[in-house]
Amino acid sequence: MEGIGLIAGDGNFPIILSSGLREKGKRVIAVGLENITEPALENNVERLHWIKVGQLGRLIKIFKKEGINSVVMAGKVSKTFMFKDIRPDLRAITLYLKLKDRKDDSLLLGIVSELEKEGIKVEEPTRYVPHLLAEKGVITKRKPKKEELKDMEFGWPIAKEMGRLDIGQTVVVKERAVLSVEAIEGTDAAIRRAGELGRGGIVVIKVAKPKQDMRFDAPVIGLNTIRTLKEAKAAALCVEAGKTILLEKEDMIKLADKEKICIIGM
Repeated sequence: MEGIGLIAGDGNFPIILSSGLREKGKRVIAVGLENITEPALENNVERLHWIKVGQLGRLIKIFKKEGINSVVMAGKVSKTFMFKDIRPDLRAITLYLKLKDRKDDSLLLGIVSELEKEGIKVEEPTRYVPHLLAEKGVITKRKPKKEELKDMEFGWPIAKEMGRLDIGQTVVVKERAVLSVEAIEGTDAAIRRAGELGRGGIVVIKVAKPKQDMRFDAPVIGLNTIRTLKEAKAAALCVEAGKTILLEKEDMIKLADKEKICIIGM
């Protein structure tokens, strides 16, 4: 059975992806990040190794020892960890000093480059779970109202520009005014902040970057996203079809319908 490596970050995506990999007949060797990756992943893979954030040299050694020559990345690693919990080894420090900046794409492309120097190819995770990608159209019972569609059309190019600048992929709008944009704190925090300002009826737009590298950092929404929308009294969520990963889709739609939140792929 052919082996594949899984670099696992936060949330359920690594667990869901590992199931998809096994269904494709892959032997999954995972590397989890201490205090980030869900320990339950261990039940879904052949072996789960643990490293600290920043142990790039150790990550590569694990995959080489396991005979792994292709890997996928899944799950978010908040950049806040880069400022408080990182334990860089020599290889990570060397990479870090070579980077022109500390943007998400720069960091992740640097890691990809280091892996590929060692003959370890980084693949797109959605290749193995294409059914998780959002399709075009409304996926909830409630369709967007005319004013919500106007907010989506207004916020879409702004979200794309934020993505181009590699700042974030989410913008929250109400009545054609931007209430918040996603930055280092992540999508949920941006939604909550906008909820406090907008006091209901906010519209969330989440897109891929204009030059999105689908090997990493593709936009992801799931059940926790809908819980945050509920908390913020959001009216609608607009995502980019064909580029956004939908986790726990049935439960997500069920909760959105219960709360009368519209979800649409554009």
